[in-house]
Amino acid sequence: MREHVIVADLGYGDAGKGTVVDWLCAQEQEQERVRAVVRFNGGGQAAHNVVLPDGRHHTFAQFGAGTFRGVPTHLSRFVIVDPLALASEAANLARLGVPDPFGLLTVDRDALLATPYHVAAGRARELARGEDRHGSCGMGIGETVSYALTHPGLAPTVGDCAAPVRLARKLRALRREVEEAWWVAGPVATKLPPVEDCVAAYRAFAERVTLTGPGRLTALLREGPVVFEGAQGVLLDEWHGFHPYTTWSTTTFANALELLGGAGAVRLGVLRSHTPRHGPGPLVTEDRALGVTELHNGTGPWQGAFRVGHFDAVAHRYALAVTGGADALALTHLDVPVSRMCVSYDIGELSVGTAGDLDGQARLTERVLRARPAYVDGVDDWPGAVEEALGVPVWLGSWGPTSAEKRLMPCRVG
Repeated sequence: MREHVIVADLGYGDAGKGTVVDWLCAQEQEQERVRAVVRFNGGGQAAHNVVLPDGRHHTFAQFGAGTFRGVPTHLSRFVIVDPLALASEAANLARLGVPDPFGLLTVDRDALLATPYHVAAGRARELARGEDRHGSCGMGIGETVSYALTHPGLAPTVGDCAAPVRLARKLRALRREVEEAWWVAGPVATKLPPVEDCVAAYRAFAERVTLTGPGRLTALLREGPVVFEGAQGVLLDEWHGFHPYTTWSTTTFANALELLGGAGAVRLGVLRSHTPRHGPGPLVTEDRALGVTELHNGTGPWQGAFRVGHFDAVAHRYALAVTGGADALALTHLDVPVSRMCVSYDIGELSVGTAGDLDGQARLTERVLRARPAYVDGVDDWPGAVEEALGVPVWLGSWGPTSAEKRLMPCRVG
């Protein structure tokens, strides 16, 4: 691999971004080895499963999915960083044989900090929705972003971890607001840790990892190929997803392109041979009888059930339109015995609306929830069928979770 690569899911998530990033990082040619994995959106709610040929498995959340290969991770300013969850993830990686996980990590000081207070507020808000729950991951991501938008001077950042007095002031203000807003939901105050305990934990985090500015990423881009690893999926995008069943994160290629600052990169979209999603919201092709076995996905206490449907070319064409297109695709789960593809809806193709028009996205969601799919059966050449349906070449095929079960396809890009 000689070029930078941006990896993004063109569905609702769970397409296999982690296993694709692991494969990219496993390539052995020294002149082409990946120098770093850069996370460019999301946070601790990511769940990127990587299985090594020797059977070791880890669900990557904030560490990049190239960690097993010794490839460093950089958490960019667009990531919502949860140091407590990072410590737990690092401990698990160490148990799996990664010698010094934190030694492979750098973090942008401007990244927002997700705290137990954000988590408590987010869970209280989701519970208050009752039957209208949105499928939150329960990690406080939305609350962290929302608080930063309404309290720009008070929102804790990673850089504050190295300034305990400033951090304590911000955390006290945050804790007080959560207590006042959500006292009726628990009360949440009984579940909130003392500010002093959080400050001590975050200060230890700042002493253990390398905190950086924008110069770190500039240097990485000069050293060699960098993989930008996205979280979640384009159909959950904060501006173009099916509102309100979305995330508080830009899930397209946009953040990575901004971080690249004009440098070139291959935009690699990831899809399965069928279309899954977690939790409530549209899934036009859902088929509970599909019989797809999931080893590493299941019902979550906050996200809700893991659901599967037939490959939805209409939804994935919409995702491509939202992102401005992709250069190539990675198609996973080719070992799954499925043979049906949705090629159209009775409501026609989905139009891309104006970014920020959430009322318009909500109207689109209502249309999609009523849509009826039209299918083609008997698909046995999935790479060819997907290329024809989406107009983008399939570059990488995956017939299993490990890097050994992947191969480049004839229509190679780059």
